[in-house]
Amino acid sequence: MTVVYGMVVRRRKKSRKLRGRSRSHGYGRIGQHRKSGSRGGFGAVGFGKHKWVTAIKYYGGYYGKHGFTRPLEIIPQVTPINVGTLYEIVNELIALNKLPMEDNKPVVNLVELGYSKLLGAGRALFPIKVITWLATERAVKKIREVGGEVLVLEGKVGG
Repeated sequence: MTVVYGMVVRRRKKSRKLRGRSRSHGYGRIGQHRKSGSRGGFGAVGFGKHKWVTAIKYYGGYYGKHGFTRPLEIIPQVTPINVGTLYEIVNELIALNKLPMEDNKPVVNLVELGYSKLLGAGRALFPIKVITWLATERAVKKIREVGGEVLVLEGKVGG
């Protein structure tokens, strides 16, 4: 007895269906299995009728309602800024004399600048006072290490 390893019988191959020495390969002589009628329609056509088993087997969540979509007006839009980018903006605003000073520190109101969250990437170069809705611990730590302060506002983002 000879055992051959590594040979896989591929029964679902198209060439397994194209059997026989005839024009029709076992599907009959008048066009069976040939034109678009055998497809059952384009795309998702028939998922509720003749392709129902395919729909429930492979596309389980296709029918019905799933979850709730909140209106865009009530979703808080978080617009973040990194510490490094903030210092670039602060340098430009100091050069234009557009920042108020408090205890020899420039006061940066991120809410007025259109940002709602302070992130920690980048370097803090000099002390500033930052007013914001949200701030990460890393960002607060970096600004406090150089002598600055971060004032986090209470309430929901955006008021």
